[in-house]
Amino acid sequence: MDIVVIGGGMAGARLAQQLAPCAGVRVTVVGEEPHPPYNRVLLAEVLAGRYGPELIALPDGGAVTGPPRRAVALDRAGRRVVCADGHELGYDRLVLATGSNPVLPPLRGLFTTSYRELPSGVHAFRTLDDCLALSGAAGEGTRAVVVGGGLLGVSAAQALAARGAQVVLAQQAEHLMERHLDAPAARLLQRHLEGQGVEVHTGCRVRGVRVQPHDGPAGRRVRAVELADGYCLETDVVVLACGVRPRTALALAAGIAVDRGIVVDDRLCTSDPAVFAIGDCAQHDGVVHGLAGAARDQADVLARVLAAEAGGPGTEPGALPGAAGALTGHGDEPQPPAAPRYRGTRALTRLTLGGRPAAAGPRGETPAGSATVDAAAPRSAAGAGLGPFDLAAFGDPVPAAGDDVLELADATRGAYRKVVVRGDRLVGGILLGDLAAVGAVARTWEGDEPLPAAPLIHLLTHDGGL
Repeated sequence: MDIVVIGGGMAGARLAQQLAPCAGVRVTVVGEEPHPPYNRVLLAEVLAGRYGPELIALPDGGAVTGPPRRAVALDRAGRRVVCADGHELGYDRLVLATGSNPVLPPLRGLFTTSYRELPSGVHAFRTLDDCLALSGAAGEGTRAVVVGGGLLGVSAAQALAARGAQVVLAQQAEHLMERHLDAPAARLLQRHLEGQGVEVHTGCRVRGVRVQPHDGPAGRRVRAVELADGYCLETDVVVLACGVRPRTALALAAGIAVDRGIVVDDRLCTSDPAVFAIGDCAQHDGVVHGLAGAARDQADVLARVLAAEAGGPGTEPGALPGAAGALTGHGDEPQPPAAPRYRGTRALTRLTLGGRPAAAGPRGETPAGSATVDAAAPRSAAGAGLGPFDLAAFGDPVPAAGDDVLELADATRGAYRKVVVRGDRLVGGILLGDLAAVGAVARTWEGDEPLPAAPLIHLLTHDGGL
């Protein structure tokens, strides 16, 4: 069976790796990026200088690859993929792992009728090339503005600060990471970033960018960011971290069902029985996960689905990595493994921000609480820049009527834990600081298990304390 995978990111690489043991299966990966598959989750570590690009490489499973190519059309009737360079590939099964594109906000001056490229100094933060370009543009004393205070924006801001840049983080919402955190947790995160030298502004809308003529390929260079109140932040670098949007154009043009993402069933199959979709581009049961954990789970399930379809020696679903073992019935007679199905992913969002000494903010002021930081003193929220800051969040941290909420906070240690319980199930939670309790919480949440009979306090405490 010839399987063509469009997309060489985390989902496509995982699928190729899982299918590697299958006899009679030939996997070809078509990817646009000039780099081997890599772990996108660790891009901020590369930007911060803690990892080299080679350290985030992923195994490709021995899939057939070629030069970087961009797929531009699908011939579903002929089962062929057409690439921009004219190259064509035939397939028995096609997997769309096209990922997502960064959202470019409609900022005044970003694009004009004459200039359809981003000005020099304005960067998205989605690919390894984006990361390498930012690494070359930002260093000690570079002025940088990060637009967007979600998970990606927070990671980018801290990484730039670790490089010695003077960073302003502009977040339109009332607090950081509003999709994952409540206000108390966001305040602790903000204090940590300020301890790193990041100047954080919430409830702050960016209206546009101001540019000047430049001899580079873009023809102009950013010189300032204009806020809604008219204030201008002079800057050398702007990072747009305003979310992502599933890449669905290829499927849409081919007549495959698309909603917010490419619509798939429990087998990860699209409206075309020969075409499947996984990762950030896929929409299952109305949800586009956009998470590395979901991409991994979907790739594992799809590997079993395709192996079962191939039907050759060594392709039994139960023989693949990650497959369920054989079931036993009456008399302990072996039973066939259950048909592979994807039931969704329940996973924690994890973030670790590395530490560095606090520094002056981009406008020259010293972040609150950082002037008296002593390396010999115990770490506090005000001095959180001296060490890493760990965060885990899951589900919906905002309780509904009738929900139970357990909340533990220690401002001195910069620790905060909160879970929302509905009946005997966890429905959301936030863990900041010491994550000693995260293992038990993660297992309970990811397995959708009923809570133990013991008091909830034991779920959030370690050795009797916060």
